[in-house]
Amino acid sequence: MKDLFDFCEFGELKLNSRIVRTGLFESEREASGNLTPEIYNRYENIAASGVGLIITELFSLYPRDVFSKTSHTVNYTRFVREAKDLTDLVHVYDVPIFAQLGFVHFNKRTEQNLKPEDLTIEDIRKIQTDHIIAAQKMDFAGFDGIQLALGNSYFLSRFISPSSNFRDDNYGGNTLNRLRMVLELIKVIKQNTKLHINCRLNAFDGTEDGMTVEETVKIAKLLEKHGVDSLQITQPILPQFQEYENDEKNPLIDATEKIINEVSIPVILGGRLRKQNQINNILNGTNIDFVSMQKPFVADPSFLVDWKIEGNGESFCQNCYNCISKRTSTCHLKPCSPEYYQKSD
Repeated sequence: MKDLFDFCEFGELKLNSRIVRTGLFESEREASGNLTPEIYNRYENIAASGVGLIITELFSLYPRDVFSKTSHTVNYTRFVREAKDLTDLVHVYDVPIFAQLGFVHFNKRTEQNLKPEDLTIEDIRKIQTDHIIAAQKMDFAGFDGIQLALGNSYFLSRFISPSSNFRDDNYGGNTLNRLRMVLELIKVIKQNTKLHINCRLNAFDGTEDGMTVEETVKIAKLLEKHGVDSLQITQPILPQFQEYENDEKNPLIDATEKIINEVSIPVILGGRLRKQNQINNILNGTNIDFVSMQKPFVADPSFLVDWKIEGNGESFCQNCYNCISKRTSTCHLKPCSPEYYQKSD
């Protein structure tokens, strides 16, 4: 029988539990990009809580991207030294840590928010080079792996989707061509670093003629074939995907199971999980071995400590989405205690 606090293997990595912490926005860094004591403290609390794997908040590759002011950056003088301090701190607790790389908009001087078909081959090479350079910096900084943001609403999710990539060259059309830019940069990263490569994929994107589970399965198999070490399954941050009739009807569960059946690398389930019993039911009722959580760690970086004691814990995150809409790494309901929510239920 599986339990979320099982010691387990994740490819070549050993994890203290089946829980993967995923980050999104970073609102506590300095304007220059430097890490603050608050960030170090948050990561230490998460690492000490019993989490299995930490995936950082986004490292945005471009300073003029829409998320650049609310994400980490790799483009400041002390980055490698400060990031190495962070990874060393996390590794004290025998927890591996991945750096999440991505961007939403690709801009060129007077040209803003370019679409996949607007990119020249030179633009594609720049995007690939920027990912490769960032990956090398993460390797120097002691990260165990990177996560490539191919899901949610990031630029590469649009590049690999048939509903938004209308190129008619080798980087558009069929599944392999739409994925070619990503496969090429993965090859170079593999050749030049020892990083574990995880890809964050949409199971579906809710668009006409867009990503379906069947298309995502094809992409997952190609990614595995070309050296990707693990996957995380997610969905766009759109209203129609934020609420379900109940937790058991979360469509990501079925989609993740289908993908797991077609690949041999670890696959992480994402999406609105905040109850210990709910997670254990998923682990034991499906072939899913790893689950990710995001907002519960924003609400309380140490909540897993209580879960291990209680045995039937529930995050006091209310899925209000303020941390998402306001692009912060802090909870906007935090002043209220867990007892407040228990009394209001």
